[in-house]
Amino acid sequence: MIRNFYSFIKNKPLFAVGFLFSVSSLLFGIWVASIPGIKSRLGFTDGSLGLSLLLSPLGAVTGMLFSTRVFSKVSVGKWMFSGYLILCCIMILQINSVNRLMFWVSLYCFGTISFLNGVSANATANLMEKKYNKLILSTCHGMYSLGGALSAGIAALLFLVHIPSGVQIVIVATFLIVVIFLNKKHLLANTDIIHSRSRFKLPSSSILGISFICMVSFMAEGCVADWSAIYFKEILFAPKALISLGYAGFSVAMTLGRLNGDMLIKNLGSKNVVIAGTLLAGSGFLVVVTSSLVIIAITGYVMVGLGCCCIVPVLFRASANIPGLSTVEGYAMVTTGGLIGFLTGPSVIGFIAEKASLSKGLSLLILMDLLACYTAWRNPFISNKERVGKNELPYAEDVLNV
Repeated sequence: MIRNFYSFIKNKPLFAVGFLFSVSSLLFGIWVASIPGIKSRLGFTDGSLGLSLLLSPLGAVTGMLFSTRVFSKVSVGKWMFSGYLILCCIMILQINSVNRLMFWVSLYCFGTISFLNGVSANATANLMEKKYNKLILSTCHGMYSLGGALSAGIAALLFLVHIPSGVQIVIVATFLIVVIFLNKKHLLANTDIIHSRSRFKLPSSSILGISFICMVSFMAEGCVADWSAIYFKEILFAPKALISLGYAGFSVAMTLGRLNGDMLIKNLGSKNVVIAGTLLAGSGFLVVVTSSLVIIAITGYVMVGLGCCCIVPVLFRASANIPGLSTVEGYAMVTTGGLIGFLTGPSVIGFIAEKASLSKGLSLLILMDLLACYTAWRNPFISNKERVGKNELPYAEDVLNV
């Protein structure tokens, strides 16, 4: 893993794009740590804050609707360079909002720009895979996971020295803006227009299948983030010091799995990775809901992280290579399922937990993963034929002529 990651970051064009994945999570980690302070400063209740946070996914839906227009006119390189700079500025305003209106507008704009940034970065990573005959998408998503872990540590460290969130985001965003400007040449070198104007197309059953698997994966991630600590506290009666270890184990497994994911996908094939991943994630949730010991439940969440880690990179790669669809159209159709899963999943689990129990709520994810496994097995757009062959090119810059 270390050798693969080192060779990835050593190549400047690849690292320039991969770094953008970590920009979003580095900003997001500071944002998560700032939420309690924002809630108190702007006088939100739990209910009003929850409703306000829905503006971000609403912005993402807007970004999805406008994505085909944007990327039929603007190259991915120009958007990546400008879009991530804009994202840094929006997050500074969002965390330092002086009133609710400023906060709401920032949330909405953050969702819109984030979606368009995701399209451009994932599309560029896919194009680079084809250009260099090298799988990199999982490593790029590993950069996202790594950024999230680092930002959580950065926020905790800065809080220890009494630096408030509003100042933290200025420090982090300024650093990110500097690095983006240093990578400007490599980002603008990506001149591809990834969508040509075309009529609206209804998704086929196979595309809906990929979208469903994406929904299940995002649903699992959202539920681990929102419910793992509560499960440890209220069901397993874990001490306060241990209630976050379920999510921690999941996150570490997710990061390590994604940084090794490209090699795994190359050796096993995309379809096999998704089938095995959904089965492993479902088994992990089974371990969690049947366990009475904290350590075993943590192991279950690690299994979920290892199972989910490579699924989304495979799905995003598949969405960019669907015959008859542009990269933007395929990405939008597939990520719609992910957005639905991430938004509705935790709420559905909460509803079941209220009517029955949290264990039964999490058990739904076992069934969902089994359905996702069957869907992946039957889906023609998820194929083991995507393996990179013997003519695979290394990351080394002298070979790539950069």
